[in-house]
Amino acid sequence: MGMLCIILAGGLGTRISEESLHRPKPLVAIGGKPIIWHIMMIYSSQGFNEFLIAGGYKVEMLEPEIKRNLERGSKITFEVLDTGLNTSTGGRIKRCIEYSGDNRFLATYGDGVGNIDLSRLITLHEKENSVVTLTAVRPPARFGRIALEGTKVVRFGEKNQADEGWINGGFFVLEKEVSKLISGDNMPFEHFPLSHLAETGQLSAYQHEGFWQPMDTLREKEDLEGLWAGGKAPWKQW
Repeated sequence: MGMLCIILAGGLGTRISEESLHRPKPLVAIGGKPIIWHIMMIYSSQGFNEFLIAGGYKVEMLEPEIKRNLERGSKITFEVLDTGLNTSTGGRIKRCIEYSGDNRFLATYGDGVGNIDLSRLITLHEKENSVVTLTAVRPPARFGRIALEGTKVVRFGEKNQADEGWINGGFFVLEKEVSKLISGDNMPFEHFPLSHLAETGQLSAYQHEGFWQPMDTLREKEDLEGLWAGGKAPWKQW
């Protein structure tokens, strides 16, 4: 297998500034382990053990903290690449692709976990022959949904994940040619590269119906902590 996994770990994490003021957001802990460790374990438990960490904000903290949390004898190997403080997601991916020189990569954001079946994701990518395949997820609904007709509530519903539309949940497969669509450090991956690939039929989506959760806010961190503490963390496949 041996595909390299890029983890985007350079952003400022402003929406969870209570935690990210002192450390990069991917080092914010869930159950005493940084969320980037949880993400690496999602990949490692499915046979992918080589990582390129795209750092930026407080980049010097990443390597020692990840090393400290890996168990002795772990199969995981990783390298932290300083991709610049203000570099956007596309620029970070481009730098990683050019640094490595591989032809195909796995990649994801450094702040989201899920029980993604990576072999099914890769199989779909190969079948579709796309440049990029993303994992489409339905975000957990925050609030009960109401259905309206005029000013009357016709349905007052419980929170239902399926009510939400599909969104980009990361967990990508990338061909190196996507680098050509990224003009430089300032280009977000989610803007021109993905929209252009969608318009030209070169972007596929693996529809993941299972668990997925980002850690954008303190509340979401607490939700993830609660699942982990209760022994009910769906992303824990190891």
